[in-house]
Amino acid sequence: MSDANVRIPEEAKDRLAAIAAAEGLSLRAYLARLAETLLTPAERAERAARALAALKEWNGYAPSPAEEQDLDSELDRRLARASSR
Repeated sequence: MSDANVRIPEEAKDRLAAIAAAEGLSLRAYLARLAETLLTPAERAERAARALAALKEWNGYAPSPAEEQDLDSELDRRLARASSR
C-alpha cells in the first residue's frame, strides 16, 4: 500500500481527525473507509440508470428528460428550503 500526501486546510484536517476519533478510527483508516464507500460520478450514473430501468420494468415509469429536469428542480427547491430552516 502506498502513502499519499494531501494538502487541505488545517481546520478540515482537524475536523476529519475528530470525526475519525469519535468512530474509533485513525484519520488514515477513516479516509480509506470513506473512499471505499463514496460513489464516483460514473458509479452514481450507473446506479441511477439501473434504478430507472428497474422502475420502468416494474411499473412502466419512464420520465422524459424534461420531466427528470422538473423533478430535479423540485428536489433542489425542497432541499434548499429544508436546509434554510
